Amino acid sequence: MNQRRHLLKISLGAIGLLTLPQMMEFAKAAEDFIKGPKVKDHPAKQLSKHVWMIYSPDGFPTAENQGMMANITFVITQKGIVILDTGASLQIGEMAIRMIKKVSSLPVIAIFNSHYHGDHFLGNQAFVEAYGPQIPIYAHPYSAEQIKGIEGNTWRNLMERWTNQATAGTKVVPPTHLVKHGDVFDYGDIKIKVHHYGICHTPGDICLEVMQDRVTYVGDIAMDGRIANIDDGSYVGTFKTYKELTQAAGEQLWIPGHGEAKKTLLKEYGEFMAGIYETCVKAVQDGIDPSAAKALVLKDPRVIKYAKNTKGFEGNIGKYTSLAYLEAEKEAF
Repeated sequence: MNQRRHLLKISLGAIGLLTLPQMMEFAKAAEDFIKGPKVKDHPAKQLSKHVWMIYSPDGFPTAENQGMMANITFVITQKGIVILDTGASLQIGEMAIRMIKKVSSLPVIAIFNSHYHGDHFLGNQAFVEAYGPQIPIYAHPYSAEQIKGIEGNTWRNLMERWTNQATAGTKVVPPTHLVKHGDVFDYGDIKIKVHHYGICHTPGDICLEVMQDRVTYVGDIAMDGRIANIDDGSYVGTFKTYKELTQAAGEQLWIPGHGEAKKTLLKEYGEFMAGIYETCVKAVQDGIDPSAAKALVLKDPRVIKYAKNTKGFEGNIGKYTSLAYLEAEKEAF
């Protein structure tokens, strides 16, 4: 890919010799020239009467998986198809469209971005290019602000770097419409309800309840077999969100942004998170320093229970413990 960029740079020296139509043709060719390769197909699987998921077996982006690290969920309604997170690149979004067309001929009519991390919104471009710029893209105001700001391009650049530029050609297409807690969208036979209970995985997480199917897409507030980024999130906020979401929606099939859908998802991931946070709360109360707190976390039976099957555990548990300790200190004073 770097060689292709170098050749393109050399070619730009001759652009002044071209006519306007030639320049336009050259620009289109240049765009195609630096676009990353197609992503292999990941077939969609049906989770309920109306809800399907394109499952990602990998939890983190690499050159080999081309950034395919997050699930793409879609809802087939009377009025058309609603997308719940679009993936990490233009190429992943294009793959998702190919998979959707295998199970439905209906057009995509709406997109929801659960939060501002790039593996959940960078595929927006593919859907807008395929179905038109009139498609509403919904997000929480905080998430929309981050995507439109520095975070949008930061995530685009990071994804290119992590995948050795396999996602090249991806553009940031930000949300166009804002949502709030309690909003309900009517798509004929299906209604989708927005849930937001404050800071959780990020300050702008939305969960999307497909009401008639008793299925809720939770984005990254809970994961199956993967440890979640909580750098700008909150343990206390996560537990609060689980409690209020469960009370509001009742028993559901919970679909994560990473991992398999489960009715026990919030319970299991909540237990894992509690093993980290509650151990740090006790450490703060007992005057134990953060380094010693990590050793206690690693001995907690709730953490041990999930550690072996949690991708990214070894590399992230130190940071997770530090964040839990800092939050526990803040809550104590």
